[in-house]
Amino acid sequence: MRREFETRTLVQEHPPVWMHPHKQQVYEIACPPSSQHGGHINYSRWPAMELPGLIDVASALETAVQRPGFYDYKPFAKRNAVEWHVNFADPHLFTAYSTSLLAQDELQVLEHPALGSVKEAIESEGVTPLTIENDEPTPILLTGIERRCHFDTQPGEKRPHGLYGNKFAMASIEAIRLATHRLEPPTISKIVAIAAPSGGSGPYRTSTLRYILTSAYTGFRAAVLESERLRGRPCPVVVHSGFWGCGAYGGNRTIMAALQVLAASMAGAHRLVFHTGEKTGTRLFRQGKALCKDELGIQEPVATKEAISAIASLEYEWGVSNGT
Repeated sequence: MRREFETRTLVQEHPPVWMHPHKQQVYEIACPPSSQHGGHINYSRWPAMELPGLIDVASALETAVQRPGFYDYKPFAKRNAVEWHVNFADPHLFTAYSTSLLAQDELQVLEHPALGSVKEAIESEGVTPLTIENDEPTPILLTGIERRCHFDTQPGEKRPHGLYGNKFAMASIEAIRLATHRLEPPTISKIVAIAAPSGGSGPYRTSTLRYILTSAYTGFRAAVLESERLRGRPCPVVVHSGFWGCGAYGGNRTIMAALQVLAASMAGAHRLVFHTGEKTGTRLFRQGKALCKDELGIQEPVATKEAISAIASLEYEWGVSNGT
């Protein structure tokens, strides 16, 4: 499915529906009545893609770099690169964007409110925008999305413990106002929405590892292909991601980092910029890269099937949901 929306018309006809007063407050600051919305939003949904037969681990390790902290949407590469940011999606696209929740998915919509308009518009047609269907990943890509504000979830004035996750709903309205910084003019983002598996326990199974790799590969490869379509020629592609599926979904951070490192290179991305969040994230990202190097080797490409089996044999276990 592919759709194109004029942003101004989209926001007028399908405004975001905010069910929590804190989110309504952020929206009123980010998009006051005088706001002018411009450009076009492209929406596309992609079927699962077959994994390549080989993985060049040495190339994958070179492709992946870390960036401390969380998404700041600052470009990583030169002007000729196309840069994408991963949305840590629910199987139902942006399903909780309007609620009191504020995990990575909801924060991204809060800062890019037209994403909520896209969801409302698609559903008005009787279509449910899904990032998983029939147990297969179906990533959704969006381009031309205005980032209307920066919402600071880190500790600060009136928010000594920050505003991420469940702390958002418990904060005062004054804390919400102080954390909201309108962007004028807005910047423009490209989004890759992919859903990680959730609710697992014990060691990762081979089938789950294959599913994760397929989801990441399909989303990243779709970003490469969509970039080429928009530019009309091959071009460098940068994918920004982080510990996808490792919050509420309880994924293992080392495993999820390692599989994304492999997927980005397999997909033909020029760079994977991995935002490591808090201090421990740097160590876990490096562990993910070390896993790839030590267990799969870098002397020559390894068969994808053998790589998945080798990682499964390590019996890395699921983590625990952080309750966001």
